[in-house]
Amino acid sequence: MKKIVSSLVVVSILGFGGLFANEIPNLTKPTPAVLELINKYKLEQVDFEYVKQKVGIGHRGSAEAILIDARPEAKYVRGTIPSSLNITDGTFEDGYKQLIDVSKDKELIVYCGGYGCEKSPIVANLLKKKGHKKVKVYSAGEPQWATKSYLEVGTVVIKSYQENNSALLVDARPNAKFMQETILGSISIPDTELDKLIGRFPINKDEKIVTFCSGYSCEKSNIVANKLLELGYKNVSVYAGGVPEWKKAGLPTTIGGKKSEDKPKEAKKEFSKNGAKLGSDEGTVDGEWLKSLILENKVPSYIQIVNVLSKKDFEKGNIEGSINIETDKLSAKEILEKLPKDKTIIFHCSAGARSLEAYMKLQKDKVDLSEIFYFDANIICEGNKCKIDVNEPLE
Repeated sequence: MKKIVSSLVVVSILGFGGLFANEIPNLTKPTPAVLELINKYKLEQVDFEYVKQKVGIGHRGSAEAILIDARPEAKYVRGTIPSSLNITDGTFEDGYKQLIDVSKDKELIVYCGGYGCEKSPIVANLLKKKGHKKVKVYSAGEPQWATKSYLEVGTVVIKSYQENNSALLVDARPNAKFMQETILGSISIPDTELDKLIGRFPINKDEKIVTFCSGYSCEKSNIVANKLLELGYKNVSVYAGGVPEWKKAGLPTTIGGKKSEDKPKEAKKEFSKNGAKLGSDEGTVDGEWLKSLILENKVPSYIQIVNVLSKKDFEKGNIEGSINIETDKLSAKEILEKLPKDKTIIFHCSAGARSLEAYMKLQKDKVDLSEIFYFDANIICEGNKCKIDVNEPLE
């Protein structure tokens, strides 16, 4: 969900029937016209439970299939199934660029505005013509999903909520990240402290709540959203673009209100004792330096990259030479026991938040961190082929 529509479109979206109103009749099966296209193009239909299983926790890195929202962009940004890309029939070639590097064997699930919408079979057929072998349609689409689960919304919607004070914005990242910089008006409820801070959510279960974290590869906002649904909250959504997309759009963050220090900052070391190039933010390595080494297969032997995600996520794809330690489930002592000795350790995850938590867990336990760092980046790997987007440092 990377595009921003004009404010004029937003007004028209928000002005008719509310943000998540269904705009088609309450059908229970595809109309004859839609069914004719499904049969003509020999498409398999899937239901809500199937799609829910494929979506998983809800972020793009975890989804087992790629979801395609075939509705117009203005509909997509106001509310879509989590992890979805937007590819319409009218702008198909442009939208298809998002799939240019995707294997033709990857499962694709296309949907649109419900049982009466013909766009999903049309786009599904166009994808089949591109050579994709596993294309399915979720005919019930966004209207059914919106009644059973939460939606993902775009930057323009969050901007409207913020300006009208019409939703509670929840930053699910570690509190240290929140304190560094966040979206104005949000509160900090890290997913790892959810049980302890649950009392900070509204008593009214109909209150509008939006969770966010470190971007499309970050699952923390989805974890909090799913928990809120379990607790009976009825109007929950996720801003998957999170802080990175908000900043990319040039919108204000809390960092704009920080006062500059009167005394000059001490000069920071450029390299660790072993030779790791240090980042400007505490605990980080220089992101572009490490990215270059990884992509060129030149990571020096003194560095051990540690993937802190689950074994399942690690097995989907990982940086060549990295090892897997699921730090969420371990104490600082247990983490330290598993780390290789006499190495420079660099934690990484999918969006930078979990790796920071691993670093902070050791920091809190007063572990020597002189050769332990985290990689603040969005990372998606298939096999050993990784796409790495370094998060912008704060300094």
